[in-house]
Amino acid sequence: MNCDPSPTQTPADIRREALYSTLMQVPAGSVVTYGQLAGLAGLGRAARWVGRTLSQLPEGSRLPWHRVVAAGGRISLPAGSPSGDEQRARLRDEGLSIVNNRVDIQRHGWRPIEHCG
Repeated sequence: MNCDPSPTQTPADIRREALYSTLMQVPAGSVVTYGQLAGLAGLGRAARWVGRTLSQLPEGSRLPWHRVVAAGGRISLPAGSPSGDEQRARLRDEGLSIVNNRVDIQRHGWRPIEHCG
């Protein structure tokens, strides 16, 4: 993975690319919190920005947005909403169980060995 930003990109483009490239590394069957994803992408304490950015992904995006959860493994998208139901279904399809609106972050939390940043 190349961690050097292209000189022609805007700062916003660089932030989004760092977020997206980090998110693409989260393997099936694992989850990452919004804050952890921000930190791994070199974005500091930008958990809310991560959530906003992921909520604005274009239809049909191939990014594994469903693998991002709130602190403690909590699923922040409401049950019964189209995106919340899709997230829960995708996580279950990857073998994760959801109990009390949470996934077991100790068991399924992504812990990369190395990353840029």
